[in-house]
Amino acid sequence: MAAAFDYVIVGGGSAGCVLAARLSEDPATRVCLIEAGGRDTHPLIHMPVGFAKMTTGPMTWGLTTAPQRHANNREIPYAQARVLGGGSSINAEIFTRGHPSDYDRWVEEGAEGWSFAEVQRYFLRSEGNTTLAGEWHGTEGPLGVSNIPAPQPLTRAFVQSCQQIGMPYNPDFNGPVQDGAGPYQTTTLRNRRCSAAVGYLRPALKRPNLTLITGALVLRVVFEGRRATGVDYAIGATPHRVQAECEVIVTSGAIGTPKLLQLSGIGPADHLRSHGLEVVQDLPGVGQNLQDHFGIDIVAELTGHDSLDKYNKPHWMLWAGLQYALFNAGPVTSNVVEGGAFWYADRSQPCPDLQFHFLAGAGAEAGVPSVPKGSSGITLNSYTLRPKSRGSVTLRSADPRAQPVVDPNFLSHPDDRRCSVEGVKISREIFSQPALQKYIRTLRFPDASVRTQADYEAYARQYGRTSYHPTCTCKMGRDAMAVVDPQLRVHGVDGLRLCDSSVMPSLVGSNTNAPTIMIAERAADMIRGNR
Repeated sequence: MAAAFDYVIVGGGSAGCVLAARLSEDPATRVCLIEAGGRDTHPLIHMPVGFAKMTTGPMTWGLTTAPQRHANNREIPYAQARVLGGGSSINAEIFTRGHPSDYDRWVEEGAEGWSFAEVQRYFLRSEGNTTLAGEWHGTEGPLGVSNIPAPQPLTRAFVQSCQQIGMPYNPDFNGPVQDGAGPYQTTTLRNRRCSAAVGYLRPALKRPNLTLITGALVLRVVFEGRRATGVDYAIGATPHRVQAECEVIVTSGAIGTPKLLQLSGIGPADHLRSHGLEVVQDLPGVGQNLQDHFGIDIVAELTGHDSLDKYNKPHWMLWAGLQYALFNAGPVTSNVVEGGAFWYADRSQPCPDLQFHFLAGAGAEAGVPSVPKGSSGITLNSYTLRPKSRGSVTLRSADPRAQPVVDPNFLSHPDDRRCSVEGVKISREIFSQPALQKYIRTLRFPDASVRTQADYEAYARQYGRTSYHPTCTCKMGRDAMAVVDPQLRVHGVDGLRLCDSSVMPSLVGSNTNAPTIMIAERAADMIRGNR
């Protein structure tokens, strides 16, 4: 007989960890959290610097995109976490929330109740900031947020270079003003990563009413008529079923959630039938509207070894490990992506349309050119904050073990190409300022041959990549392409709710982990209120 719970949560990423923790606060509520990956035991997860080693390998799904028609038909690596904590266990730990107008726009797009004034308290409830406080910051939340303890000298030089081109210094990108440059705050606590698994789930696992199942591939949501009643999953070749007496809550992310819905018979009817799947609910928006930030890097070679690249040498790596193990200090406390900026490709815009990430090293990202062996370098990434390109997530086959077809359709809109080029131009300008120039031998990528608008566009098409922010594939709203209502309930069926970045109506202008956690916090209140 299948085990029975009140709530079955599918996906142990950021949102799933939050919901499992919040819903199990009621000792009378039985909660089951199912995760395809393993426990978050790998030591690199918990070292801030470790993210650079985890965007490929066994803690990801090994995805690549469909050939990108507007990016030289490249199949771009598309890291999606497959480990407890999801993206919050393998990301660069950057804590940004987006601009308040992003959430006010959601209301205009049909997500009533999701304005910034209405969601801000959920941001504050999640946040445990060790430095900042006041009306813009929470200090008691489960998600530890800290300043980088000792930013690299090159990070400080980057921030000064931004000021030398006219950007103001900004010590808080999550305060009343987003514009400017400064060091990022990170989701770390006492110089260790504070993922949703660490901050939310770990304390909750002591509760007898919360069951965690890892290493389990969910095959489908089970329906009785039009009501979701549980899920089928497999551990290895062994099938299992769990029943959900109140709701099934899918928190599998912007790629995994539409895939599971389609496998379960919810999605575009013709697409489902083409794979021999029975249609439970024809929802044409499932898997459509995929939005992501298309990041473009520039890389400079340094005259010396002032960046984190020097720790690639075995003796320096050993020294860094000893510093961390003995003193909880040194380069291992760095998230690599220490500095950033929000700025304008188009100064007529009401808020920044570009975001920058400065990496005190070269070659930290898969597919990005590096500096000659034995040299040290630095990287600056930029992306268009609110891209107009739209992609999709569709089934490759009806086999749950087959990867979906992920097509972000990067650079398909001319405005994205224009804005992206401006980001690269501003990146070059930042690297040419005195504060950074004293460290730089030469700009390696793009080299001096990139001069015209066409050159810049060609560079973007060849070297741009995902910034790991897929969203919007099961958007909330009321229009024909909406998948969930503003209470995150799937249109046309009962007992099924979605709660992750897939429900965003449009991409927010920042990194997406903190907004995803906010969505889960708000969903927990909705679910408890509706119980």
